[in-house]
Amino acid sequence: MTNNEDTIVALATPNGIGAIGVIRLSGPDAITIAQKVWKGKDLTKQASHTLHFGRIMDGDMELDEVVASLFVAPRSYTRENVVEVSCHGSNYIIESIIKLFIRNGARAAKAGEFTLRAFLNGQLDLSQAEAVADLIASNSKASQQIALQQLRGGFSSQLKQLRDQLVTFASLIELELDFAEEDVEFANRDQLKKLIHEITKVIGSLIQSFELGNAIKNGVNTVIAGRPNAGKSTLLNALLNEERAIVSHIPGTTRDTIEEVLNIKGINFRLIDTAGIREATDAIEQIGVQRTMEKISQSALLIYVFDADQITAEELTADIESLQKPGITMLLVANKADLLDGDEKLKKFKEKHRNSYDFQGSPTDGLVLISAKEKQQIDELKQQIYAAAIKENLSGHETLVTNIRHLEALQKTEEALIRVLAGIDTVTSDFLSMDIKQALHYLGEITGAVTTDDLLENIFSKFCIGK
Repeated sequence: MTNNEDTIVALATPNGIGAIGVIRLSGPDAITIAQKVWKGKDLTKQASHTLHFGRIMDGDMELDEVVASLFVAPRSYTRENVVEVSCHGSNYIIESIIKLFIRNGARAAKAGEFTLRAFLNGQLDLSQAEAVADLIASNSKASQQIALQQLRGGFSSQLKQLRDQLVTFASLIELELDFAEEDVEFANRDQLKKLIHEITKVIGSLIQSFELGNAIKNGVNTVIAGRPNAGKSTLLNALLNEERAIVSHIPGTTRDTIEEVLNIKGINFRLIDTAGIREATDAIEQIGVQRTMEKISQSALLIYVFDADQITAEELTADIESLQKPGITMLLVANKADLLDGDEKLKKFKEKHRNSYDFQGSPTDGLVLISAKEKQQIDELKQQIYAAAIKENLSGHETLVTNIRHLEALQKTEEALIRVLAGIDTVTSDFLSMDIKQALHYLGEITGAVTTDDLLENIFSKFCIGK
């Protein structure tokens, strides 16, 4: 663990030349250390949340004209004295000022140490601290909104309510143990059953939300697959509205995967264009087909594209059966609809494939009919891609689990509570107490009510330095 009596310093803005750089000091001596090298108003006598213009001096040499922002404890991010110095964004100036602060009593901050101090000083709980890193890393509106909600304590508040209810019953059961010889019952077993059922229902819902939360946080792995010359690369270009992939009438043009990100309604879809699925004609194409199958197995959403004018019903059925995998949502896209000109051809197409999928005139009935070349129905396809991956209505108010550590802790909590229910009428109070304590322990790990040095080191080492 780090020494919280130290004053730490780090660059809070990204490395590289820019208009300004912000250097952050935090700790008991932050203001006095800054004052040692400051030329301007006496910073030790200024009020919190004020800005001051001055100069940073290394002896008689002026390093830069800067603005210092003062945050006096406990009214700061870390609940310590904090000084943020905004200087010009020269790497030389930034390094010189940081070295000057270190020579005057500060030390270089470790990764995530400012947020670690905010947690240790009670400004944030552990799940909120992790939300800080998620907010910094957010790359879509949806992931930003989820991180903000968690940072504001929405998830923590829900867990605290569950934990407080369990603590009450745990206390009553502990009381029973104190009076074990008198065979008294303080914790009503029926009420405990009801409470455990309610809590496991909420925890089960949180566990189920991870699939959606993880997709929003990290994006949805989306593979575009199909036979050669089905129009996969043309579809990728149409979805991105740019000529990203080489398009040719020659089958097997795409030999390797091409990956791009498409944002639909605030959700990032990581589109992967793959080599056509067929018996390879050479070693290079064979590698491409193998990579296609690997990408499909790793995907959450599979967009299967086929030539609506050429594929037979038997070929379509065989492809669907071979590509369907547990846990992977498949969206069928019939491409080259422009070749089905006229009602008669479209009628024959639907008749030919009626045994593969139902057609009721709606793209939600199993298949989307498009023309990637002519960019027909592309907006409708985007709607279907979104609906296939995000099966729930995102109101922005529900709690979604996005962190694998939180998921594992919730799963262990659920297992402990199931043991409580299984033994509530048969086991003695001491065994019930053990299982309830385990559930409390795992819930506490999420918010930081229960921590270890190794856990904190693992979490905060993934933060950027300066945060």
